[in-house]
Amino acid sequence: MRDEILTHLNDPGQLEKLYRQNRQSFKSAFNTLYPDLQDSPLAVFWHERLNYLHEEITWGTRKDLYFVVGAVLLAGIIAKIPAIFVIEEDFFYPRNIGFIFFPFLTAFFGWKNALQVRQIIFLTVVTGVALVFINSLPDNENSDTLVLSCIHLLLFLWSVLGLAFTGSRFGNYDKRLAYLRFNGDLLVMAALLTIAGVILTGITVGLFSLIGVEIEKFYFEYVVFFGLPAIPIVATYLTQTNPQLVNKVSPVIARLFSPLVLVMLLAYLIAIVYAGKDPYNDREFLLIFNLLLIGVMALIFFSVAETSRVAQRRAATFILFLLSVLTITVNGIALSAILFRISEWGITPNRAAVLGSNLLILVNLLLVTVSLYQVLTKKADIADVGSRIAAFLPIYSIWIIIVTFLFPLLFWFR
Repeated sequence: MRDEILTHLNDPGQLEKLYRQNRQSFKSAFNTLYPDLQDSPLAVFWHERLNYLHEEITWGTRKDLYFVVGAVLLAGIIAKIPAIFVIEEDFFYPRNIGFIFFPFLTAFFGWKNALQVRQIIFLTVVTGVALVFINSLPDNENSDTLVLSCIHLLLFLWSVLGLAFTGSRFGNYDKRLAYLRFNGDLLVMAALLTIAGVILTGITVGLFSLIGVEIEKFYFEYVVFFGLPAIPIVATYLTQTNPQLVNKVSPVIARLFSPLVLVMLLAYLIAIVYAGKDPYNDREFLLIFNLLLIGVMALIFFSVAETSRVAQRRAATFILFLLSVLTITVNGIALSAILFRISEWGITPNRAAVLGSNLLILVNLLLVTVSLYQVLTKKADIADVGSRIAAFLPIYSIWIIIVTFLFPLLFWFR
């Protein structure tokens, strides 16, 4: 795309054709080239066109608002099902917490992307099958496979949401990266809404207590119960109707936290050696180690997704490369510890799930690290790194399906 833009830089018609063929790829490539093209009036025009943002807040159409209000009310009612039908909360929430909001997000993108009827039927069927399956598993709170299924079910529903988000362009890597960026923007907006909700709750309860009215029980049982499921729904709606609210914040967070996490991770590895901690025999420490690995990997992927839509910066790429190398080191330690525990005490559902996840993460990180090195040596573009990440996402989804639906059967509900 970069070469084509340079070749047709003085041909407005061809530039427009390239833009219409792949808007996200065109924007990413053009913004990368723009620092060297600022003397061209046509390049200045395209830069303004591609990066212009509306300052005012828009609330979308009336149909959009109706959808959001209806989704929030339904999500709140679903969250109250244990109280309405006298169902054990310990049974309902671990299995069904994802169904409180994910189906509404999937429906939102299915509607906005005008999915075909067969696509809508497919998304509905797989969501329904997951709902029936997870609620049909034996009620054994000591079952490792039940816990694994409940955890991975959230990731499965996240994958279904990704299908709705990408729509008919699932094979487009730029669209998959856009989904990762959406998740980052969603987290930022959800965090802001949560903070605002906490402040509102404190003020409301405090004001009513001053006049002797105790509303805590009612407030938390109804307002908070409807408010919590509303956060991801409203946050999604705001990020889609007003992208200017957070699309400047997310890249800043990615660039700010990448070097901080790099320093933290290096210090942590040194501290492990100094403290003499042993992930090979300490199960809780190994669990924390793996959670750290997943968190850092997510930051790397999110940072690459954000970097791919702005002008490339060598310093940011170098930090991501170092962070990837350190993360591979962490992954290697965790993987060796898992293999050691399997050789000593045998295979269990938890060890099998963690082993498979770590192997996938290791392969993906190796591919990403090689691509980042090629970017630093100017043998590749940052978009190629994003392509490596996007190409691997379906493989994660396949593993998620295996753990969610097959592990309980393979391990006889252990």
